[in-house]
Amino acid sequence: MITAASPLDKTALRAKARSVRAVCAAADPGAADRAAASLAPGALPSFTVVAGYWPKGSELSPLPLMRRLAMGGAELALPAAQGRASALTFRRWAEGDPLAPDAFGIPAPGPAAPQVRPDLIIAPVLAFDSAGSRLGQGAGHYDRTLEALRAGGPVFVVGLAFAGQEVDRLPQEPHDQRLDAILTEDGYRRVGI
Repeated sequence: MITAASPLDKTALRAKARSVRAVCAAADPGAADRAAASLAPGALPSFTVVAGYWPKGSELSPLPLMRRLAMGGAELALPAAQGRASALTFRRWAEGDPLAPDAFGIPAPGPAAPQVRPDLIIAPVLAFDSAGSRLGQGAGHYDRTLEALRAGGPVFVVGLAFAGQEVDRLPQEPHDQRLDAILTEDGYRRVGI
């Protein structure tokens, strides 16, 4: 478990969390498959559209979980960043559909793919705590996006991470959006309740 930095030092915490995540990824290449397999049927609230993310670097891949949820009838989507200060948009995606780099060079469905509103989001995580706090990359995309989506109705957010990315407590700022659950290679649990 990572020990959280002071509330004002998220930059140092992000650097440490990236190192921890890289070590976890190198040590356990099968973690994403085990995480997906560990999710018990019925653990998630009902949903229709699930948005994952395209894994970058040492991020735990959501693709095994997305495949499993799609086999159960879920419609899949991926985020597309439009710019530094904007919220993410989500576009319908199925495995094998073409992807193009978004505003940050991350593979995403192109503008021709229909935009959808997910009711379940699998979010990438640099670090998390048992209260549902999530440390992201620092640009605020997921915080802005989740705030806007939650203002329009329910959305359930599952952080996907290696178990070793858990911290004792993360500093929280007023704009930070919490996770509803966390899924790791060690299993699924609700957080912040």
